[in-house]
Amino acid sequence: DPDRKTEVVLLACGSFNPITNMHLRLFELAKDYFHETGKYKVIKGIISPVGDAYKKKGLISANHRVTMAKLATKNSDWVEVDDWESCQSEWLETLKVLRYHHQKLLSADVTNSLQDAAPITKLGRKRKQEPNRHEPIKKKNQSPVLKSVPQVKLLCGSDMLESFGIPNLWKLEDIAEIVEKHGLVCISRAGNNVQKFIYESDILWRHKNNIHLVEEWITNDISSTKIRRALRRGQSIRYLVPDVVRAYIEKNELYGPESEDRNAGVVLAPLQKHARDPESSQAPD
Repeated sequence: DPDRKTEVVLLACGSFNPITNMHLRLFELAKDYFHETGKYKVIKGIISPVGDAYKKKGLISANHRVTMAKLATKNSDWVEVDDWESCQSEWLETLKVLRYHHQKLLSADVTNSLQDAAPITKLGRKRKQEPNRHEPIKKKNQSPVLKSVPQVKLLCGSDMLESFGIPNLWKLEDIAEIVEKHGLVCISRAGNNVQKFIYESDILWRHKNNIHLVEEWITNDISSTKIRRALRRGQSIRYLVPDVVRAYIEKNELYGPESEDRNAGVVLAPLQKHARDPESSQAPD
């Protein structure tokens, strides 16, 4: 069916320290873009805050960051927060998070087609359903082969895309797999030089058809760094973050000079890890 739209799930990974209106706008901009192409249907947005093991300077506890993100998306009917990544004891490569969500969609798909086919007793519900090996269950005139699983695309700002160029921050083979198997949606400020960056990278250029550049015409320059700076100085952050987030920060007195010094002098987890794995980088020991 040529009119069938490809289903897309947008995954945003990052610190969300704290989540801001800009983070939430990224999802809206990406969704508008995909729907305007006429080829895609965005079915879900996922916010996945990084775990504490990332060791970024000024990173407050994942528990608070996840809670704020959940408060911020409480009224959204399509963007949700997933805390799987933030609950891991070790830092995880973004590719592994993408794979996890892709896998989760695949198994949900199997479960759904099974549930549609036969009622499942309460007891059997708990167990992981094994797809029936013998007879594929077909709904009337719908072969299961046609049903394509949604694509999970990594949603990012231009800063994340440009961080691909920082030595040892990303593994080259990870970048290749992200753009090749999943895809990137990059929201860039009008006039930002993302195209040039893609042009200058062989990996990105090779898969540029899988990199969706979305122009942000109503520019929004709010960053978590600036929010934290305002908070340290006792300045208002109203209208920059959702009100529920602002209230939560005030109530828990989350950001101050002390929190900003967290992990000071500690090397970022990916830099530590990739400097240790000689095959993934050319860094000297």
